Amino acid sequence: MATITDYLRLVKFSHTIFAMPFALLSFTYAWTTTTPSHSLWILLLQVVGCMVFARNVAMGFNRWADRFIDAENPRTATREIPAGKVSARGAILFVTVNALCFIATAISINSLCGWLSPVALAIIMFYSYCKRFTASAHIVLGISLGIAPVGAYMAVTGTSAIECWLLALVVMTWCAGFDIIYALQDADYDRSHGLHSIPSHFSARTSLIISAMLHIVSVLLLVWFASYQPQSLLLYIGCALFAAILTLEHILVTPTRQRSIGIAFGNLNALASVTLAIFLIINLLVY
Repeated sequence: MATITDYLRLVKFSHTIFAMPFALLSFTYAWTTTTPSHSLWILLLQVVGCMVFARNVAMGFNRWADRFIDAENPRTATREIPAGKVSARGAILFVTVNALCFIATAISINSLCGWLSPVALAIIMFYSYCKRFTASAHIVLGISLGIAPVGAYMAVTGTSAIECWLLALVVMTWCAGFDIIYALQDADYDRSHGLHSIPSHFSARTSLIISAMLHIVSVLLLVWFASYQPQSLLLYIGCALFAAILTLEHILVTPTRQRSIGIAFGNLNALASVTLAIFLIINLLVY
């Protein structure tokens, strides 16, 4: 019988930290630049709840949709569904419960979030099938995670603004870039099984160049977003550290040295998002 730990591993719950800091940053920006009519802590709990439920839907559905692919790939054969730790039926039930919780929580925030919640779910679930027909799957993943800051801003204001869309584009290009690096691990398998990704279509060198270009765009978009913030040393340090960590990611992973993909993908990207959010949130609260 599957345990709670098995389900947390199924959805890689620790990876929630990728998009969560950007959602909290967008939430704080909206809260400090508008006049909210909600209770801060109740709304914050609702936004965090939506983030967790959406993340569970995205990863749970991805693992369910990919269960046969994962079973054939030696790198992923030990994942929870192909390894028999979580049943396919249990996984889809888990996804359904989280989807309903996400929609219910979004509706409780405001009408805009409620109406758009099924659209958000459709996008994040659509990603799971993209690698079957397009190498643009990395971009779709980025869009899926980029929903987080837009949703957080809408939760506070009931509308959107250029600032939250800029932050969404930062997340989109950043995530697409690091997902290309992650996909290097499966380039040969994807190529031989008709699956699509940037690394399966191009050489490792070209793939890493595309990833680096996306990360450069991400930093430039971050600078644009930062122009809307109170200008301070905290802001400059936060943005500089984010750029430095992404640079380190590309130093660690090269066409001939890919043993550090796990560190670059998991540790450095988590550090990048958390560091940026801490500095910019403090900047918004202090100034």
